[in-house]
Amino acid sequence: MFKSYEEVVSFCRERSIEMIDFKMIDLLGRWRHLSIPTSRFTPDTLKYGIGFDGSNYGFAPVENSDMVFIPDLESAVFDPFTEVATLSMIGDVYVIAQPENYRFDQDPRTIARNAEEYMKSTGIADEMRIGPEFEFYVFDHVSYECSPHKLGFSIDAEQAMWNSGETQYQNLGYKVPLKGGYHITPPQDVLYDLRARMCLLMEENNIPVKYHHHEVGGPGQIEIEVEFGGLREMADRTMLTKYLVKNLAFAEGKTVTFMPKPLFGEAGSGLHVHMHLFKDNEPIFFDPDGYSQLSKEALYFIGGLLKHAPALLAFTNPSTNSYKRLVPGYEAPVSICFATANRSAVIRVPAYAKSPSQKRFEFRSSDATCNPYLAYSAMLMAGLDGIRNKIDPTAEGFGPYDVNLYKLPPEEQAKIKGLPRSLDEALDALEEDHGFLLAGGVFSQRLINIWIENKRQEARRVNDIPHPLEFELYYDL
Repeated sequence: MFKSYEEVVSFCRERSIEMIDFKMIDLLGRWRHLSIPTSRFTPDTLKYGIGFDGSNYGFAPVENSDMVFIPDLESAVFDPFTEVATLSMIGDVYVIAQPENYRFDQDPRTIARNAEEYMKSTGIADEMRIGPEFEFYVFDHVSYECSPHKLGFSIDAEQAMWNSGETQYQNLGYKVPLKGGYHITPPQDVLYDLRARMCLLMEENNIPVKYHHHEVGGPGQIEIEVEFGGLREMADRTMLTKYLVKNLAFAEGKTVTFMPKPLFGEAGSGLHVHMHLFKDNEPIFFDPDGYSQLSKEALYFIGGLLKHAPALLAFTNPSTNSYKRLVPGYEAPVSICFATANRSAVIRVPAYAKSPSQKRFEFRSSDATCNPYLAYSAMLMAGLDGIRNKIDPTAEGFGPYDVNLYKLPPEEQAKIKGLPRSLDEALDALEEDHGFLLAGGVFSQRLINIWIENKRQEARRVNDIPHPLEFELYYDL
């Protein structure tokens, strides 16, 4: 938004901005923030930064946790949800050192920057453009409890089919059937206006929207798809989208979750990521004579993604809940393969993208519990590894499978490798296969170790707690 300190000061004066808010992303993918009065924002803020305790962000050990963040003026946006007029911008994390501070190699935004620089250094491409599809649920009520004597959650959505027999309040019918919400129209689609306001708010904040619609999930699942942007740019937009969507819903008395599988038996929410590479503004994934008009570079990129898919999932699907979505029988892919217009494959080539500049494919397994800077960077690194090592996806047995994978004979299905079935399995894969992430110093070994340690603790915590279904299965034995 801004190029200089003077532009920021002028904007704040014109708009009567009283506070400047700084947002930093922690290791796991949540924004943290710190605010200062506008009068305290000086040129030194941009030179020396603002100190904070990095250990509370999941980064450094406590004995070496003092860090600073330096705001990125180009990321600045006006925060529409604060009563006090506030300008918000993202901060990059630096290590305090003499004579000059230097970028922290565990900062997710730094990793995304490193990935883009590494891509350029290979000579393969100078730009990765990606376009995520944001899927999420909008509920009217959610409560949950996890205590030693009581476990459970309760979710409600006025439009859900389970409310069709409600008699405690005026019930006008028009409920949405189980998994029957895809492109549903009003009056069933009670979320249209909220979605439209979300999209307009995103547009106001420099996030161009491609379209929005009700998704498959009956109790309020919606999708907003955005136009393409650069890797780090789109990671910034992903974080801002989640912030805008959650806060707008909250302000209107509703609640949003990007959990991959909040409801048993209903459609899960993914974060499908469309991607293609450009060099000198020319697409390198298009070949009119290639499979589905894909170039050799595109197929090698696919080969890298699929070969490293089990390890990738530790970053693209980093929650225990992720693997409750990745189960057979739904649109979420579980088979490590590629195909055209096939939603059951990890890599899908959209048949409608025919022009050279639009030719691309999507990685369909990822979900929005990821840290987008780490997930998008890991995807790029896997794809570049595929191009550098000429990993042929067909020779590796990844397809193409232009058929319904769930209707293949069992002997044919057995030939297709499956994605990890749990977070622990994905972490096992990452431990064994992460050399491609270390290329060019993009990811650090320390970050990978910390990531695995933190995620193992999460998985252990979930696995150690009794599940309500276990009472149904075993209480009377």
